[in-house]
Amino acid sequence: MENKIKHTPALALARKELYSLAISPAFYGIIIFFLLFTSLWLFNFQNFFARNTAALRPYFASFPIAFVLVIPGITMKSWAEERKTGSIELLLTMPFSEWDLVLGKFLSCLGVTISLLILSAPVPLSIFPLGVFDSGVILCEYIGALLLAATAAAIGLFLSALSKNQAAAFLGSAAVLLVIMLANQAPFSQNMPETIVAAINFISLSFHFESFSRGILDSRDLLFFILTTTLFLFLNTRVLMFRKWS
Repeated sequence: MENKIKHTPALALARKELYSLAISPAFYGIIIFFLLFTSLWLFNFQNFFARNTAALRPYFASFPIAFVLVIPGITMKSWAEERKTGSIELLLTMPFSEWDLVLGKFLSCLGVTISLLILSAPVPLSIFPLGVFDSGVILCEYIGALLLAATAAAIGLFLSALSKNQAAAFLGSAAVLLVIMLANQAPFSQNMPETIVAAINFISLSFHFESFSRGILDSRDLLFFILTTTLFLFLNTRVLMFRKWS
């Protein structure tokens, strides 16, 4: 059983992708950017110590903004580079299903995201002695951040599959994520009908992340992230199938 799991095509491809990322200087640049941005957001822009409150919502509020640049940086190479070098044709002729290929890429992106979240843990741990923090709320915020990143990664992979090069994949993903991450900010500045506000909130990733940032595991937001992630992974397989038969 263990040997069978070890040789699962999706996991094998995920290990290959993670190794490729680990030897790339850009990977470490992404890590440094994420950790610096989120830390500066909390201590400088949000003036955490001046707030005098034992809550990390301002810290996790920076995650959706950081992911707008971090996730495209992770996913841009996934399919665009394969297409540019022509290696995607080799992948499509191997005895892997489209789902194996997409899940392998997705799991590698998820592995990087988990690494980023683990590396961000010293910030909450370092300020725990300064007050009485609710560890349950912080755990919920991390769960929400992981789901948010997973959905963003699925979208980034889909757009990478449509792009001809890494630059186009990065810019396209960053632009799309910027819109759907911060879409819920538009109703506050414009006088819009309630139906339009509800529609904008529905597609906004940060809106669905807000319940997690309050320590609430809302089944509707949980379902939204799972279904949206699955949808874009499915669309990714359709793009690969089209390229395979075209």
